[in-house]
Amino acid sequence: MPRRPEVIAHRGTPRENPENSLLGFARALAHGADGIELDVHVTADGVPVVHHDAVLGRPGVGGPLDGRAIRELTRDELARHELAPGVGVPTLAEVLALVGDRATVYVEVKGAGAERAVAELLASHGARTPVHAFDHRVPARVRALSPATPIGLLSESYLLDTAHALRAAGARDWWPHRTRVDAALVETVHAAGGRVVVWTVNDADEALALARLGVDGVCTD
Repeated sequence: MPRRPEVIAHRGTPRENPENSLLGFARALAHGADGIELDVHVTADGVPVVHHDAVLGRPGVGGPLDGRAIRELTRDELARHELAPGVGVPTLAEVLALVGDRATVYVEVKGAGAERAVAELLASHGARTPVHAFDHRVPARVRALSPATPIGLLSESYLLDTAHALRAAGARDWWPHRTRVDAALVETVHAAGGRVVVWTVNDADEALALARLGVDGVCTD
């Protein structure tokens, strides 16, 4: 049998609960997830909060703040927004308190200019709170501010020199889309001292095939 990859709950349990909610993260922990993955923006008063989009509003869920940008709202103002009845947008600090040492918290930094606020919050958490992003400059900036925080690079492309990208950013984790993974990529990343964390894998057979390739983590709904 192949070594079991780390199972990472993508935005909590979005098929059961509102994504990026404390309710969803608690459910992921109850399911035995090894890690949770979430998205972070920063409010107008500098509070890192967990939400996928920069602008509020989801299909089928109406609210008084729909269409407002998170970066233009204070934390107190954002507290009025509901992901579902009675379910609010959590702060990153609240999620970290909920998870504790039960799982790794993989933080995707989406908000522009959020690096310092995120780095300051994560500085005391070390390896339990890696940071990743599609803009590879973002995790590099976080690491410069918080050297103990591991970082990763998200990608939808198959690079000609993935090892160089990891070295240039000082990154540990390579986050490829599930359609951009083969044995050569896994070997390249491992030879560079890195880890392969694949997104977003929702098919059991595909997850098993990736495990046979030796990937280190599978991000799943």
